[in-house]
Amino acid sequence: MSHTFYIAMSYAVSAGVILCLIAWTWLDGRARRQELAELEASGIRRRSAQAKDDAA
Repeated sequence: MSHTFYIAMSYAVSAGVILCLIAWTWLDGRARRQELAELEASGIRRRSAQAKDDAA
């Protein structure tokens, strides 16, 4: 085996890990947005969000 094989494999493994991290972050973000939407639909609001009565 040559050094080229090891270099190519290290790049391939690194690319695979990076792609997995990107996919995991994207899927986790979707799940958190879904959870927030469910909580807001049930009437639970974030403390940082002002109530409609307090906006004035």
